[in-house]
Amino acid sequence: MYPSQGFHKYLPEHLNDLKKENFSLKLRIYFLEERMQQKYEASQEDVYKRNIELKVEVESLKREIQEKQQDLDKTWAAAENLNSHNETELRRHYEERQQETEHVYELLENKIQLLQEETKLAKNEAERMAALVEAEKECNLELTEKLKEVTKDGEDGPGLKGQDDNHCTALAQRDK
Repeated sequence: MYPSQGFHKYLPEHLNDLKKENFSLKLRIYFLEERMQQKYEASQEDVYKRNIELKVEVESLKREIQEKQQDLDKTWAAAENLNSHNETELRRHYEERQQETEHVYELLENKIQLLQEETKLAKNEAERMAALVEAEKECNLELTEKLKEVTKDGEDGPGLKGQDDNHCTALAQRDK
């Protein structure tokens, strides 16, 4: 046999097999490409959908942040206002207490002055009373001396008894 003759005999079969295989591969490629295209389109739609969802979420979060920032600003303003109010109230209470303290201090100063004046008056009155007591003491001593003289003289004479009574009455009134 001639080698080329046997080869030619199998060649049409082999060519047929190759054509079938080629056709099968082409179909396979076609279906794979179609499938890829479908997946790509589906995934592209998924990407678009996801992108839209993310954009919506981003906008929603931005709005939420703005609301939170506004709430925070309001709270901050309220806290500052409250702090300012508390400082004003504290300052007012301090000034009131300061005025009360000054008023009490003035009252105490006035009371001290009045007590010092009363002390001076009482001292002057005590000195005047001491002087009166001293004068009365001297007067009593004089009257006592006169009484002794009169009593001595009374023993000597009868008419002095009436004078004795007068002097005793005067002494009793002075003692009172």
